[in-house]
Amino acid sequence: MKKLVWVAAAGVMALAACQEKSGYVIKGTAEGAGDGDMVYLQSRTDSGFVALDSTAVKGGAFEFAGTPDSTAVSRYITYMKGDNRMAAMVFLEPGTVTVNMSAQESRVSGTPNNDVLQNFMDEYKRIDEEMGAIYQKARTDSTLTAAQQDSLMKVLDEKQKAGSEHILQLISASIDKAAGVELLGMFGSSFEVSDVKPLVDKVPASLASNKDFMRLKEYVEVVARTAEGQKYTDFALNTPEGKEVKLSDYVKENKYTLVDFWASWCGPCRREMPNVVAAYTKYKAKGFGVVGVSLDSNLESWKKGIADLKITWPQMSDLKGWQNAGAQLYGVRSIPATVLIAQDGTIVARDLRGEDLEAKLAELLK
Repeated sequence: MKKLVWVAAAGVMALAACQEKSGYVIKGTAEGAGDGDMVYLQSRTDSGFVALDSTAVKGGAFEFAGTPDSTAVSRYITYMKGDNRMAAMVFLEPGTVTVNMSAQESRVSGTPNNDVLQNFMDEYKRIDEEMGAIYQKARTDSTLTAAQQDSLMKVLDEKQKAGSEHILQLISASIDKAAGVELLGMFGSSFEVSDVKPLVDKVPASLASNKDFMRLKEYVEVVARTAEGQKYTDFALNTPEGKEVKLSDYVKENKYTLVDFWASWCGPCRREMPNVVAAYTKYKAKGFGVVGVSLDSNLESWKKGIADLKITWPQMSDLKGWQNAGAQLYGVRSIPATVLIAQDGTIVARDLRGEDLEAKLAELLK
């Protein structure tokens, strides 16, 4: 009798193992695709897309089948023929996934992670279209008064804030799923680190190997280490003349030092530079200094930008563009970006520009 119980238990375990390895089926359509046209299942790598499988369209439809990895992974269904190009992200997991692709929009459904993905994209599109309509009206409606335009822009600001909060809530609600982690990796850097860090901390260990998430986690950790109140991180780069200098060379000389990450090719940087010039002129006698860290990759362009913008403070760069060593240490992903450092090495503020920079300096250097 005991033997029969053991055999039965072994059978249940075997069945469970089979269920764990159950496969996926992707059933799809591609608008405008003809019989015999090829559709591809691809993975995304840092260097591009890699084809994993392919199938031919038959009767206006296509199908893939296979066994997913131990955890749901994101892949892409792609179709390209002439100018007709379509793609859809899908999660490979047990079950039947429905994919409908068109040039305007692709939709996925049928399994838990794909349903999460589609719900997110629907909400993201709704918010984007709602905000776009308000912006378009404010920009093009010539019958609006200045007060009405200001009112619409305030509404737009409120919608943007509410929309961002909603997007974060959607990601948070699915942070225990592969789709939620994927979306966090894709969109997380658009939000304040203080809002993203709690979500990063909630990601299950089994899903933490997602490459986009790993990059986001590293970014969050870098920003946390270089946030207001932390001690600054020193680094060494070259001047335009090729001499190696350290950030600490300047920090110890000034009461407050503004590290200004910029580039000669950056339009917003060029528009902001007069504000930095004005602040430097007004407060340098009181102990304010600036160090420019350029994300240029061409020496002559960098030098020309310095001359054109009438920059008179020290400059540093390794001419590696976005891979600039200083920018990497401070988690700089967009420019202009600034870090204000006190003489004792404490980071006082980040990303001060325009009126905010003037106000902070007026407060510190009375």
